[in-house]
Amino acid sequence: MSSTREHTPTDGHDETVTAAPPRNPEPGPAQQGRSWQGVRALLARLHFYAGVFVAPFLLVAAVTGLAYAFTPQFDQLAYGDRLRVEAVGDQPRPLAEQIAAARTAHPEGTLASVITPPGPEDTTRVVLSVPELGDRQRTVFVDPYTAEVRGELTTWWGSTPLTTWLDDLHRNLHLGETGRLYSEVAASWLWVIVAGGLVLWLGRARGQRAKSVRGVLLPDGSARGVRRTRGRHAATGVWLAIGLLFLSATGLTWSHYAGARFGQVLDAAKGHAPGLVTTLPGASGATGDEHEGHAGHGDATDGASADPAGFDAVLAVARDAGLGGRVELTPPADAASAWTVAQNDPRWPVHFDQVAVDAAKSEVTAESRWADYPVLAKLSKLGVQGHMGLLFGLVNQILLALIALGLILVILWGYRMWWQRRPVRDDRAAPLGKAPARGTWRQLPLPVLVLGIPAVAAFGWALPVLGVTLLGFLLVDLVVGLVRRSRTRTA
Repeated sequence: MSSTREHTPTDGHDETVTAAPPRNPEPGPAQQGRSWQGVRALLARLHFYAGVFVAPFLLVAAVTGLAYAFTPQFDQLAYGDRLRVEAVGDQPRPLAEQIAAARTAHPEGTLASVITPPGPEDTTRVVLSVPELGDRQRTVFVDPYTAEVRGELTTWWGSTPLTTWLDDLHRNLHLGETGRLYSEVAASWLWVIVAGGLVLWLGRARGQRAKSVRGVLLPDGSARGVRRTRGRHAATGVWLAIGLLFLSATGLTWSHYAGARFGQVLDAAKGHAPGLVTTLPGASGATGDEHEGHAGHGDATDGASADPAGFDAVLAVARDAGLGGRVELTPPADAASAWTVAQNDPRWPVHFDQVAVDAAKSEVTAESRWADYPVLAKLSKLGVQGHMGLLFGLVNQILLALIALGLILVILWGYRMWWQRRPVRDDRAAPLGKAPARGTWRQLPLPVLVLGIPAVAAFGWALPVLGVTLLGFLLVDLVVGLVRRSRTRTA
């Protein structure tokens, strides 16, 4: 990705600055005719301004996302004594016994759900709903082989305090709904910067370097100064392009404004995950529904106090229905509702089946299978798990880390180019390089204008934050142009 013009003074090491401007300068963008070079010129200006003003948001997102990607390892370091068992036994104790031990140690609140261990070395989680905790829960960790309580944590839909803190840092910088704008700005502009940078670099590589894959994927080792920085910046961007586009798209699906638009698309295409009917046959009530949050957990019921012995019976029914691995058992909210048993295994191949169980009859009354999810719902769910580093385990985490580190380098190289492109001659010295020339839109071919304006409007509707910030860029650019024109006329 390149954020520089083709013929701009640089650091003085590999490009020559002329002693004086020519008497008959080339016509500016406003004077030149329309051509496809105008598209490139406009992309260069857009890429430059987006790189300068949006890159700080991307830098913060990359750093915080890098930290969040390794939350499973951080959790083990911080809470390993509660998350893991000391010795693996032959047979786990009944859930009723484990729940009784948890309630003896923590009688406060009501029993909301129980999460079975995902592996033989993990503890059982007994989740309590405590009113004074608000949207948080109290999770008690129990050794499944000895029914010994290992400790407790205040969790947020299954996430530990450390994971919750890093999650909030990445999403909103701990500034609430207002802070979410930062991450939506980053996600909304990331694909624009990547796509524009690819077009600029591919065009430059085709015109100035050998027409080979090497010329696109690797920087020129013989280059110096700004050309060397540009090569590293652009070649690294090419390698990261697919990953960055993936993170942009998946991040937007649960952003505030663009996420709402995405939800409207799912409504129109009937692409939502099928809800689980939790109303018992013959009873009146509402159906369950799955709502994807950043932590990947759906909304939980309030959960009244339930007989601990019922958990073992319901678990047996769910196992017979094919729900293996880690499951969450949620007791019914009222007499007209069934128990809910939901798989929560985000590693590929994923398992997200759910069943509703009538404990009195020991039978499944409704089910929601992953195989029945619409394609859009599957893609959305898998995208979220991949974005969070859960889909492929450690491999997924390493890929996210490499993308984040690469993005940080691309941003730093971009700012270095801006500094290297500064004029260094005594009578034209400046602290930073100039932006690409204004008025490039006048060079655009008419078909591009006719098709481009409605396309930009459509993108502005689908991605409101992108539309508003782009409009802000245009207004600032217009004001700057008017001020400069006024000063020129006065001079």
